[in-house]
Amino acid sequence: MRRSIFASLALVLAAMTTPVAAEGGRTREILERLENANRWRDHVMIVAHRGGWKEDGAIRWAENSRAGVRHAIALGVEMVELDVRASKDGEYVVMHDDGLDRTTSCRGEVKQRTLAELKTCRLVIEGTGQATGEVVPTLAEMLALTRGDVLVNIDNKLGPDHIAGMIAVARGLGMADEVIVKENVWSAERLAAIRAAVGAAGPDTRFMPIIADDAVEDPRFIETATAAFAADIVEMVAWRGERRQLSENAGPLFGARARAVAVRGDWHLWVNTYPIVNLPSGFVARGRGDELAVQAGFPEEVYGYWAERGATVIQTDEPKAAIEWLESNGYRIPYGLTN
Repeated sequence: MRRSIFASLALVLAAMTTPVAAEGGRTREILERLENANRWRDHVMIVAHRGGWKEDGAIRWAENSRAGVRHAIALGVEMVELDVRASKDGEYVVMHDDGLDRTTSCRGEVKQRTLAELKTCRLVIEGTGQATGEVVPTLAEMLALTRGDVLVNIDNKLGPDHIAGMIAVARGLGMADEVIVKENVWSAERLAAIRAAVGAAGPDTRFMPIIADDAVEDPRFIETATAAFAADIVEMVAWRGERRQLSENAGPLFGARARAVAVRGDWHLWVNTYPIVNLPSGFVARGRGDELAVQAGFPEEVYGYWAERGATVIQTDEPKAAIEWLESNGYRIPYGLTN
């Protein structure tokens, strides 16, 4: 179609004012796969939990650290998960706990420290107690690090009212498209409240519902929730509960009806394989988690199991092991080879 000179000039001016991140980079390819789930159901995307902090069953990096994120990017993950809280003076920082004791050289609550004070807190590698050269990062700093390389999944530790503020940080960096925020959704009332918060954040907000099988079993509710947000992806929590042994039953969120709903809506099913401290192995993956894959040496019973039951996104503490096994067994398609 022939453009007028005015339309062409408008396009040139828009290109001049568009942030660099929007021009391309690996995130463009990842977003194409994210937004076209049905086209890419033979490719399993990997999310590095807490920014990527473990490998081979051991803690290697401080969680939510630049070093961990850089390593995850080098491995080829599609997304890093970052936990977000706020300082006393309202700045968004990346920190899992409400307290500083476990992961930094400081003590006390995050919300009781100003950003300047938090910038004196060095990140610590849990278990070894080794203090790194990194200090508590802001959300903006971490987003600047990931720009153009991987998507960011924000685990919002502050509640729905903060979704707009977090997206505003990403938008200010020209990265709203590269960030996905999430919240638990379990009822019509909760759905309405979250929908209002997401609407207030703006039309460029990417939102992912979290749905757990201890609260939701009806695929019709899943379909309603995904349609409400035009979601590209849904985090499914498959609780282990009291199960003592592995079962072939992946639960209602990965049953035939739920998978049919995902295909109809053209969205991805996400499963978590990371462990939770002091709880049974695979607690959020029906017993099939990273410990079984890596320490016990049965990756096919974890990464293969979930891929065969429709999961096209796996959040893991073992991104290296997951990627290597999935690639070796035909569950990942290299980037840059298809258009």
